[in-house]
Amino acid sequence: MQIDKGESSAIALALEKPNSTVILDDYRARKIAEQLGVNYTGTIGVIIKAKISGVISSIKPILAKIKETDFRLSVDIERQALLAAGEL
Repeated sequence: MQIDKGESSAIALALEKPNSTVILDDYRARKIAEQLGVNYTGTIGVIIKAKISGVISSIKPILAKIKETDFRLSVDIERQALLAAGEL
């Protein structure tokens, strides 16, 4: 399974730093991280954590901006994120 150079570098660094979490959105990179025992989250996970910790007041405007880009965000993932952030 082949992944992007940046993602492989991020995973390699996470392997060197105990208890670290790497941000990965690519499915293949997440699978490799999982196989290697590396903690990971995605961009949406970071946004949810920011909401829960009080850094931002709502994820809805951020998700709207993300949807204006080429970032793939399924309706199901968006719904799960809104639920997790207490906005649905």
